[in-house]
Amino acid sequence: MKRFPVRVPELDLHALTADEAISQLATFLHNAYSAGAPQALVVHGKGTGVLRTEVRRYLAQHPLVFHYGEADRFHGGTGATQVIFKY
Repeated sequence: MKRFPVRVPELDLHALTADEAISQLATFLHNAYSAGAPQALVVHGKGTGVLRTEVRRYLAQHPLVFHYGEADRFHGGTGATQVIFKY
């Protein structure tokens, strides 16, 4: 039986303000969790680090998030954050 890789939900926050990004992030996390995704990827870019800081501050207090951290280098490295959900 051939196995196909599981598609990880991804949200790209490039070119958004911090407020816009957090608003989209809240909806994205709810939808990804409701769909049963075990994890998700949030792409915020490297830039000045403002979006990364705000995204991670939000994730730290989110009730659906079990763990989050820098994505591996194939999925954005420091420009993206991997999120693992609680189930």
